[in-house]
Amino acid sequence: MTQRILKVNCPTCKEIVVWSEQSPYRPFCSERCKLIDFGDWASERNSIAGDPVFLPEEDDENTY
Repeated sequence: MTQRILKVNCPTCKEIVVWSEQSPYRPFCSERCKLIDFGDWASERNSIAGDPVFLPEEDDENTY
């Protein structure tokens, strides 16, 4: 039986990445692409659709 090799495109630069233990940044091709993606989430350029969640302004345990 032949073993299938899974290949995916890097979400950042679209380079082909082999999904295996030898690809430590998978699904990204490199640490650079991983950090670019992380920065997009941290700066809120990426987001998940949905209603915003607002926490109460008071820091009182009883308001929850």
